[in-house]
Amino acid sequence: GISALVELPKNCVAAAVGKELIIFRLMASNGGSEGWNVLELKRLSDHQDNILSLVSVNDLTFVTGSHVGELIVWDALDWTKQASECNFWGSSVHSDVQPEIKLSQSPNETSVQHLTSDEECVFAAVGKGIYVYNLQMKRVIACQRTAHDSSVLHIEKLPNRQLISCSEDGSVRIWELREKQQLPAEPVATGFFNMWGFGRANKQANQAAKKVQENTPMYFLELVGDLIGHSSAVQMFLYFGELGLATCSADHLIILWKDGERESRLRSLTLFQKLAQNDDLQFKF
Repeated sequence: GISALVELPKNCVAAAVGKELIIFRLMASNGGSEGWNVLELKRLSDHQDNILSLVSVNDLTFVTGSHVGELIVWDALDWTKQASECNFWGSSVHSDVQPEIKLSQSPNETSVQHLTSDEECVFAAVGKGIYVYNLQMKRVIACQRTAHDSSVLHIEKLPNRQLISCSEDGSVRIWELREKQQLPAEPVATGFFNMWGFGRANKQANQAAKKVQENTPMYFLELVGDLIGHSSAVQMFLYFGELGLATCSADHLIILWKDGERESRLRSLTLFQKLAQNDDLQFKF
């Protein structure tokens, strides 16, 4: 069966069917009737496991994620592979919390459950974690490997570099993508250069490493909010901008949330307006 769909340019759609990505085109029938025909154009078999998530980045790019943690960036016009990330757990980006040491990862811990994008980055819910993949750099720039205590089911990008995620553990969390403050570069140990094939660390290599550190911005995801109210898995949510947020859960509840700071400002403004109308607002010095 079809597990996910995404709209593409030129009246096309991409459908995830098992491990395959099938491109269809919607065309008007030639018989003079108002009917439409759905024609299969191409099958893409680059994934090694079932495709679980699809997201359109813009008119030129879309992204797919699979059950074993593969993320592939596709050209939306000619359906060719542009880039891929197949090992989130082996990413060189380190979160502030040290990851657990495990001999192997189960499929549920590496599965790309959901994707969202802001045209600059793709945000991937991978197992219990959240990963930020920069499309221009073609690499992961930030991550929280244990963003929740259980699988992350749904994520969405908000304005002001914020992100909301919900999980099987019943939690809904708000994150913010922040840039790390760069510290003065220190001499790099020899092992670093041996790993990258530079041989022994010397003055020239240290200077090159400092230059790379200075020119490469570092990011991290910081937890800025926790919405507590559900007692079971929160399967997804809808974000309505200034109007708030709606979450739905296996506990049979739909909860509507408001931005507390914004609502407090609005109440204060309303109060001052009423006092001004009643001439009760007096400034005493």
